[in-house]
Amino acid sequence: MSQRFIPKITLVGAGPGDPDLLTIKGARAIRSADVLLYDALIGPGLLELARPEALLIYVGKRAGRHRRRQEEINQQMVAYARSHGHVVRLKGGDPFVFGRGQEEVAYARELGIPVEVIPGISSCIAVPELQHVPPTRRGYSESFWVVAGTTRSGGLSKDLALAARSTATVIVLMGMRKARAIAALFERQGKGHLPAMAIQNGALPDERRVLGTAAEIADKIEAEGLGTPGILVFGEVVALHPDWDFAEIAADRIAGRRA
Repeated sequence: MSQRFIPKITLVGAGPGDPDLLTIKGARAIRSADVLLYDALIGPGLLELARPEALLIYVGKRAGRHRRRQEEINQQMVAYARSHGHVVRLKGGDPFVFGRGQEEVAYARELGIPVEVIPGISSCIAVPELQHVPPTRRGYSESFWVVAGTTRSGGLSKDLALAARSTATVIVLMGMRKARAIAALFERQGKGHLPAMAIQNGALPDERRVLGTAAEIADKIEAEGLGTPGILVFGEVVALHPDWDFAEIAADRIAGRRA
């Protein structure tokens, strides 16, 4: 290995999509990168922060369209660090929230490459908040679950059934294609009238969303043609959305539950 290069890897969370939601520290790392390995869910404009001489390499993975296997990404990351110096691994959202970031860190560290982690704003909290829907609010929800909608085998996470039985706000990532099956879990718990929301391309100019009850949300997603990437939110807090059409009904139900 040439003595010219000091290998280093920085794992950067790019945030939920809007490039202005990237952290200042993340921007500094991108500007100092010799190589940028970036995912599919990267906000427009972030690559423009890189130096003109930096190598920009797309290694994105989307549902059903995996350009690189995780093992290949790990190997590339280390190889470029050894041959070029500072590698920034740019991942959408936060790299440790369903992002396999820790696996990448562990691989590099096992091979003696120093790694820095720069967290990103996760879509699980940012996207609902941008819709003015808080994950928690006094009198509505004391906690929130963040659950993957689809497991490695393609089925529903068992945690979803547990979450549907709770009184928490339930935020589902990677679940748009399973929206009907997920909503059915809430209906089986007698929560068909629970407020629900689906958001596609959150934090981006082409963001789209639908509001409804758990019993309605899958039909509304299909009627509006919403797809991936997107998130689902189930909980009384959804009734706080400025465009919620059923606020009066929701307020009566919440008041009855508190009584």
